[in-house]
Amino acid sequence: MDIVSACLCGVNCKYSGGNNFNPKIYKEMLSGKLLPVCPELLGGLGIPRSPCEISEGKVINKEGNDVTQNFIEGAEKTLEIAKTAGAKRAILKQRSPSCGNGKIYDGTFCGRLIEGYGITAKILKDNGIEVISEEEF
Repeated sequence: MDIVSACLCGVNCKYSGGNNFNPKIYKEMLSGKLLPVCPELLGGLGIPRSPCEISEGKVINKEGNDVTQNFIEGAEKTLEIAKTAGAKRAILKQRSPSCGNGKIYDGTFCGRLIEGYGITAKILKDNGIEVISEEEF
C-alpha cells in the first residue's frame, strides 16, 4: 500500500480548512491501494492554519513564525507510517511546503514558484520512497 496526501482524497486538512480533491486518486484510495496521510496535522498543526512557505531552509508561516520543527516532526511520522505500510511510493500535493516535489513556493507569499522539495517529500525521497505529485499520477 502506498501513501497519499490526505487532501487529495477529499479530507479537509488543507491550511484553509478545504481540500484538493482528485477523483482519480480518491478511486485508488477506495480500492485500498493508498493510505491517506497529512504531514502537517501529524506535526501538530491545526485546521485552519496560517499558510506556510520555505524560506532559507526554514518553514515560516505568513505571520513570520518558524514552524520548521512541526514540519520535520510530521515528515518523520509520515515516513514511519510509509515504512509500516510497506509503501514504495507517495503521491503528494505539488507546491506544498510539506509535500512539494520539485516545485515549491519561494517563501515570499507572492505565489512565485522555485525548484525545491517540501520537507516530507525530501525525507521520503532520502529514504528510498518514490515521490510523485498528483499532476504526475
